[in-house]
Amino acid sequence: MTRIASRRPKTTEVGNEYQQGLIDQLDGNCSLMALEDQLYWACELASHLCSEQIDKVHAPYEWTVRQVFEHCVDAERVFGYRMLRIAAGDKTPLPGWDENAYADSRFGLGNFSGLIAEFGFLRQANLLLLRRIVPASWDYVAEANGSSFTVRAIAWLAAGHLHHHLAIVERRCGVTVSRSAKQAMES
Repeated sequence: MTRIASRRPKTTEVGNEYQQGLIDQLDGNCSLMALEDQLYWACELASHLCSEQIDKVHAPYEWTVRQVFEHCVDAERVFGYRMLRIAAGDKTPLPGWDENAYADSRFGLGNFSGLIAEFGFLRQANLLLLRRIVPASWDYVAEANGSSFTVRAIAWLAAGHLHHHLAIVERRCGVTVSRSAKQAMES
C-alpha cells in the first residue's frame, strides 16, 4: 500500500456506503490530482452551457443547473471547513448541513460566471490547505454529520461529490467536455 498522504481512503475512513460510492467513481490514486483536474472540468462544462440550460429544471430533477452549481459551491465551502477543523486536530463533532434549505432559499443564485469563479477560488483554497498540512494530519479523524471521517476521506469525498454532479449536468444538458487539461490536449 502506498504511504502518500493523498492516497485513496480505506472504507473505515469514510462515513457510509453512499459516500464510498461517490469516491469509488473516481479514477486515480491521488486526491490532489482529482481535485485539481476538476477545476478544469467545471470551468469547461460551465462554458459550454447556455442560459436556457442553466435555468431549466430537467426532469426528473428538482433543481436547475444553476442551483446544482450553487450547491457545489456551498458543498465545497463545507468540505473545506471540515478538512480545516479535522486537520487542526479539532475533535468537536461537526453538524450536518441541509443542502435543500440552501437550494430552496436561492440566496446564492446570481451571475453564473460568478458562481463558477467562487467555486474555483474555494477549490484552490482547499487545495492550498491540503498541500500545507503535515502528512499525519490526513489521518486525523473527527465526526461530521454523525459519522467518522479522516481528512483524506473528506478530500476524496469533495472530489466524488463534484464528479457526481458534473456528470449529471453533462447528461441533463447533452454536453460532454474534456475532464482535464491533459485530456483536452490528447483529444
